[in-house]
Amino acid sequence: MGKNKEGVIFPVAPNLSDMSGAYLEFIEEIKKEIQHQRLTVVLNANSSMICLYWHIGKEILQKQEKEGWGAKIIDRMSKDLKEAFPDMSGFSPRNIKYMRKFAACWPDFEKVQQVVAQIPWRTNLKLLDKLSTQEE
Repeated sequence: MGKNKEGVIFPVAPNLSDMSGAYLEFIEEIKKEIQHQRLTVVLNANSSMICLYWHIGKEILQKQEKEGWGAKIIDRMSKDLKEAFPDMSGFSPRNIKYMRKFAACWPDFEKVQQVVAQIPWRTNLKLLDKLSTQEE
């Protein structure tokens, strides 16, 4: 079973119509599991990113309070983070300001992990812009 090319055999998959019902059920279950795990990876990545953004925001708040740093520190951070991680996005001055606001609005990290990190970042930003209180 395969194609012969100058002494090398390349395997060729049999036609799907030649496969048994058991195989067809098996491959469908494998496909479903792959889809499920891909979704899980995306959700976990989103949650991790939001926790990272919260941490960055919290650190900025603490440094600004302790060191008296002003808003210009955010512009400097943006430049330094973009240079250190050129393959990543999300380090614009505007987004870093959102990180700071996000941490200020959600000071309890456990709530962030359990609830808020399940919401996509852009949705969190819309909530930050539109809502006045944490309860809302």
